[in-house]
Parts: sequence; structure tokens; C-alpha cells
Amino acid sequence: VTGPGGRRIGIGELSAKAAALRTEAESVELKASEEFTVVGRPHNRVDALDAVTGRKRFTMDLQVPDALPTMVCRPPTINGKVGSVANLDEVRAMPGVTDVVVISTGVAVRARTFGRCVDAVRALRVTWKPGTAEGKSDATVLKELRAAEIPIGLPPLTPHVQGEFTFHFRSNSALEPNCAIADVRPGRAEIWASLKSPIVAQETIAARLALPVGAVTVHVTEGGGSFGRKLFFDAALEAAEVSRKTGKPVKLMWHRADDSRQGRAHPMARSRVRIAYAGNTVLGYRQRHTGVATDLGHGLGELLTATVAQLPVGDAAFSQVFFQLSQSMPYEFGVNSRLLNETDKGFNTGSMRNVFSPDVTCARELMVDRVAAKMGKDPFAFRRDLLRDDRARAALEAVAEAGNWGRAMPAGTAQGIALHTEYRSVNAVLVEIDCRPETVNRPVRDGVAGPRVTKAFTAVDVGLAVNPRGLEAQMTGCLMDGIALTLTSSLHLRDGHFLEASWDNYFYTRQWNTPPEVEVIVLPDTTGKPGGAGELGVAASMAAVACAYGRATGTMPTTFPVNHGTLSFEPKPTVPPVPASPTDGLDHVR
Repeated sequence: VTGPGGRRIGIGELSAKAAALRTEAESVELKASEEFTVVGRPHNRVDALDAVTGRKRFTMDLQVPDALPTMVCRPPTINGKVGSVANLDEVRAMPGVTDVVVISTGVAVRARTFGRCVDAVRALRVTWKPGTAEGKSDATVLKELRAAEIPIGLPPLTPHVQGEFTFHFRSNSALEPNCAIADVRPGRAEIWASLKSPIVAQETIAARLALPVGAVTVHVTEGGGSFGRKLFFDAALEAAEVSRKTGKPVKLMWHRADDSRQGRAHPMARSRVRIAYAGNTVLGYRQRHTGVATDLGHGLGELLTATVAQLPVGDAAFSQVFFQLSQSMPYEFGVNSRLLNETDKGFNTGSMRNVFSPDVTCARELMVDRVAAKMGKDPFAFRRDLLRDDRARAALEAVAEAGNWGRAMPAGTAQGIALHTEYRSVNAVLVEIDCRPETVNRPVRDGVAGPRVTKAFTAVDVGLAVNPRGLEAQMTGCLMDGIALTLTSSLHLRDGHFLEASWDNYFYTRQWNTPPEVEVIVLPDTTGKPGGAGELGVAASMAAVACAYGRATGTMPTTFPVNHGTLSFEPKPTVPPVPASPTDGLDHVR
């Protein structure tokens, strides 16, 4: 921290006073915005070079004395439990293996190398007890959701449009493997992990180990982007449990298949929308969103809200508050309401990037296009004329101008436009999509190519942008998320487990679906105050791609992603849970 006259003090030196129970008010005079040298100026990431050259140190790079590689043999179905292990002594005697112990989530193996861990995990013969999603599939969960839907009310006497949309499970796996290091000894514990809620992690681990909170030291390490995944600390909890049982330090890593099948997922959901209108006036808007329960047990990052969010009634209340505070209606749509109902707590879910907003906004924006068509209005002009807010109107007009909205396009291609407001910020997105057969059917090894977004324009108003260059990167990333959610990314549930087992068969936006032309427009600050942006761009991006797809094909999409019905890969086995390493890499070199 730098003060007047160049005086400097480290943040660590201020921590003792910051942690004090007493709060004192001080009068502070901030410098004028035109004097800012950091805030509002574009800056590169200070760690970018280290990240791309391999010098950045993550949890798995740390050398904690005697912390040996550790992996877990996991159940074939979600949250199954160990019944018995037929060959514990045999696996303990395998080369390089030091320990094999049964834990709450499976059978943990500690060995000299991760390769030895993989061999041991694959050799274990475990009898498993049923999990919390035993026998369930996409179809059975869809049936549950329909049964849990809140009534949307009797149809109005006026003209109206109504739609129903299904959003399948999506993976919240991070590119960085889920991992943690733990050293648990009598009376104390030390944890190293990339954590977004370290206070809750420390207190939860202390309770699990029956230790005072002060006896648990948590080191927050640098980590790769996870978009909500690291609000949970599954690996740290497991590492602590294994270290306590073995009496030795462990460096625990999840396999890619572990996180795809037993990790956190964006809940499957359904959304129903009805818009009533008369003439050129929208009279009312109703949306009823029903989803598999979102686990918000991390609370707001400290013990009180985390505890409330985990209570039988508190979790539902927490979700309701989160839902209502995060959703808004940017249009003059008369009397409007949005209600949430959640069901089925048997899945490991999480608050994946933008949480409820992508699904809710996508359903809304598709129906906005539909009511505009019923009224004979242009989708852009219809939105612009009914917007409540000048900032939103400016963002919508910015992408319409940059993307040349309404230009003539070949059959099978189209533009889509959408808007989202959240976090005191505004985002509008215009995309162009190619749904022609020669594009949709282009060959991709073990994948579904599908339509391609060819151009994307995104305008964002966050008020005072702290780092405009970082904001551009955030919005570009949000765009890739939105493309994935609409076109390609989903988990397939069958017989109580997800079929996807790694990134090779989970189709996040790949090079073949990335738009060659992307433009991010950072709008001028009109508020003087910073708004949020890390998640902001996902909802409008997903919705714009969906709207473009509907206009290009002539059919409004109602199931997401649109390619979910096509399984393009051979599912890997669930027993053993860790797939064999591929040996055919050179066969695909071009």
C-alpha cells in the first residue's frame, strides 16, 4: 500500500489491525480519477509470462517433505461407498506402494509415483454400496424436474407465447486437476491447496479432524481458473483424511475421470416462460425455473453463512435469496415474476460460472425473439425500444452497430442478439452462426462439430473498469463459455454415473467452434463506480448463440446443448475408475 509522499507498508503488516474486532471510522480523501495510474488503465497480468513458460508454481509443484503421490479409487456411481475390499494386502505389496487405506469417499493409495498410484487403483477389487444417484439417468431426472415444477398459472385471455426449455448437466471441472497436500500429525494439521473459501475450509477440516481451528494451518496456493469449482475443497478434505489415517504427509491428486464423474456439476434444470401481450404492448412476464439443487454450502466464504447454507431449510432459503438477487428484468414487460424450485440433493453440484443466469437468461431471450416475431418486430429494435435503462440501450446499440445487425446473410446462417444485466453491469452480445450442412457435418475425431459461431461482438459496461485489458479477456472467456453451453458442453447421465471421463470427451468450445472474429467493446464509464464482470458475459453469450441458432435453422432450440442427443464417443469403463492411459497418440499426428 502506497500513501502520500511515497510512504509504503506491506499488506501483511496491516493484517493484525484488519483482524481486530473493533471497527474505527477514518476520513480518507481519494485522489481524483484523472490522477489514477493503475485503476482504469490497461495492464497485462503480472504472472502471465511465468504461467506460459511453466515457472508459475501450483499445488502439485510444491515439495513438502515426505508428501508422496496419493490417489483414490472411487465408486462407479455418484457418491457410492466402500462395501469391502478383496485384495488390500495384495495391493499394499505392489511395487512403490506405501499405504492403502479405506476413506469416506473410496480407497486411497499412497505410492512413490503417480504412475504407481494409477497401477494400484486399477488393481483394487472393491465391492461398492449404492450411491446417491443410483440408477438415475437424464430421463429420470427430467421426470423429477417436471414433477417438481411450480405452476405457471392459467393462460391469460390475451395473446401470449409460452416455451419450455431443458438444460442438461454440465461439468465444473477445472483444467488444473483437483489436488491438495496435507500433513496431519497428533494435535495439528497443515494443508496446502488452491482455495476460494479458505476460512470455511480451515474450519471444516478442523471439525472433521476434531482439532481446534487454531491447530489447522491452511496455505492458499496459486491455482488455475476454476469458475466456482474451488469454492469447494473436496481434495483438501480427502488429503487430510488420508494423512490422518496413514500418519504421513500426502500429495493427493484427482484423476480427470474423478472430477468428471464425482466432481462438481452445473445442475440439470428446466425453465418455463410465458409472455402475455396485446397489440404492441407486453403485459406480463412469468418464468418458473426448476433445477437439481445447487450446493451453495460454501456460503459467503465464512462459517456463519456456510453453516446456514448447509441446514435442511437454510440451503433452500440461501438458494432462493441468491436466485432473486442475481436475476433482473431489463425490459418494460409489465408485471413480471421469476420463481425457483429445486429438487434432488443427490448430485455433487456447485455454483458454476454465472450460476443460474445463463439458463434463465437464455430461456428469456429466446422468448423475447418469439414475441417480437409475433408482433412483427425486428429482434434488436424490439429490445431497444423496451429497455428500461440507458446503459443497457447503449450496450445493445453498440453491438448492433459493430456487428452490422440486419445485414443480408446466406440461408442457413443468421445473427442473434441478447442482453443481460447483473452485478451493477450490463452486457450485450451479437453473434453470427453457420448452421449449413457442410459446416455442421464437418468431420471431427471422436466429436460432434455442429454449428460454428463465425463472428462475435460483445459490449460491456461495468462502470469504472479497473483493468480494461483484463475485462476484455474476461468477456472473451465468457463468450467461449456461452458457445459451449449452447452448442456442445454437457454431461450424459446413465445408470447413476456420468459417461464423460475427461476433457477428451467433454466438449467445451474447441478450436473448431471458436469464432475467427471476436470484438470486445468496453463502454465508457458513466457511473464512476466499478461493477462485476467475471461472470457477467456468460448469460448473454449463451442466449445470443441460441437466438442465432433459432433464426438460422428456423426452429427455436429447447434442449441444451443442442447436440446433447448425440453421443460421439465410446464411454470409458467405471471399473476400474481410472481409465488406462492412451497409447495411440502418434496415430493421430498429422
